[in-house]
Amino acid sequence: MTWSEMEPLLEQACWDTLYMVGWSALIAVVGGLPLGVLLVLTDRGGVLQNVVVNKVVGQIVNIARSMPFIILMVALISFTRALVGTTIGPEAAIVPLAVGAIPFYARLVETSVREVDGGLVEAVQSMGGSTWTVVRKVLLPESLPALISSATTTVVALIGYSAMAGTVGAGGLGDLAVRYGYLRFETKLMWITVAILAVVISVIQFAGDLAARGLSHRGRSSVAPRLVLLRGGASRAGKPAPAPEPEAAPAEIETAEPTKVP
Repeated sequence: MTWSEMEPLLEQACWDTLYMVGWSALIAVVGGLPLGVLLVLTDRGGVLQNVVVNKVVGQIVNIARSMPFIILMVALISFTRALVGTTIGPEAAIVPLAVGAIPFYARLVETSVREVDGGLVEAVQSMGGSTWTVVRKVLLPESLPALISSATTTVVALIGYSAMAGTVGAGGLGDLAVRYGYLRFETKLMWITVAILAVVISVIQFAGDLAARGLSHRGRSSVAPRLVLLRGGASRAGKPAPAPEPEAAPAEIETAEPTKVP
């Protein structure tokens, strides 16, 4: 194949891949973030300790994560058809991609949130902070760099999943590599597809690492001011402000009497 023949195929495949990965990553973050936080809050010693809920949700997440993606796609064919009206194309691939990525990201969120210092949570609770305040002011801000890294890992995994989805008619770069590179022995096109995937993954990983490092440096210097603001908010909500320390009394200056000269 000449470049003029490959160019439109590559362009359409790239757009299909970005479309599938973008929407499925967004759904995974929206669904996996609260699920991961819930697993932390309901665990033993958590703010909303509930062992039954934690075990049930954790088991559902484990079952969804243990299923190979290609099998998950087949198992969700009826659900996908009912939801989007078809089982082929990028729109249909978003459904199993999102369903497979939500528990994956939820476990990464759980691991990230568990790393937050428990002393910060206790400090907010001692100031009268609610569960929502603990989540919004401590757990999410303090774990944000790790959450960004987890989202980056999820997006990279979704790119690999989208390539597998291409083998069953989802389109994208995986479909192009299989149909032309493997079935039609267009080795040149297959290696171009591999190179594009490598570049895309490298760019996404670099951007995610850069964002995580920037947020990590900024977060180290903002813990104390955040606790001061929380203390001020608690005072405004009706809690008495700490009494000011009494000022030290000025020291008396002793003056020596002048020595009389005989």
